[in-house]
Amino acid sequence: MTVCFWGRTLEGVRAPQQERSRATQQRLLEATVDCLVLHGWSGATTTVIAERAGVSRGAQLHHYPTRAALVLAAVTHLAERRAEEIRTEAATLTGDRDERLDKVLDMLAAAFTGPLFVAALEVWVAARTDPELRDALVPLEARVGREMHRLTVELLGADERRPGVREAVQATLDLLRGLGVANLLTDDSHRRGQLLAAWKQQLTTILGT
Repeated sequence: MTVCFWGRTLEGVRAPQQERSRATQQRLLEATVDCLVLHGWSGATTTVIAERAGVSRGAQLHHYPTRAALVLAAVTHLAERRAEEIRTEAATLTGDRDERLDKVLDMLAAAFTGPLFVAALEVWVAARTDPELRDALVPLEARVGREMHRLTVELLGADERRPGVREAVQATLDLLRGLGVANLLTDDSHRRGQLLAAWKQQLTTILGT
């Protein structure tokens, strides 16, 4: 039975509340990544994040009772969103297989130099000396890593049954991650472009495109 509450059904009351709750969480997650990029781990306190998100400390604590919970949720959410954006962008690619490989690697390289990657690095460094954060981060990063590997295989149309292909895909991700780290302190785009061009040739041969 639907219960009436001051002229409205409980379902009618809950729906706007749920929408507001989702909107609050979205603002907190995006503000968390922004603060990690702008202020680093030490400066991205829950107070600073709540202020940037425009929500009260009480609302922040209601959804995410600890900073670790908030940060891990933010990294997870935005990693999933970025993966979907890459899939959507990849669906619009044109050209032959070699051209597609070239464009896919450029897209992935951009992901490893973007704000989400910078935010994730801040969390990785903090987790090195924070056992509680590390214990929570390690399984999350393992899952994100598996998903990124699957996404890369999908986008490249790689056949991992062929010898060396799986290793080449993982080497691609490791290379892009390393190039992303090298880009943190100075603009490394020129060297990155040269290394990517060389690896694209190697990968084309390995994948048999």
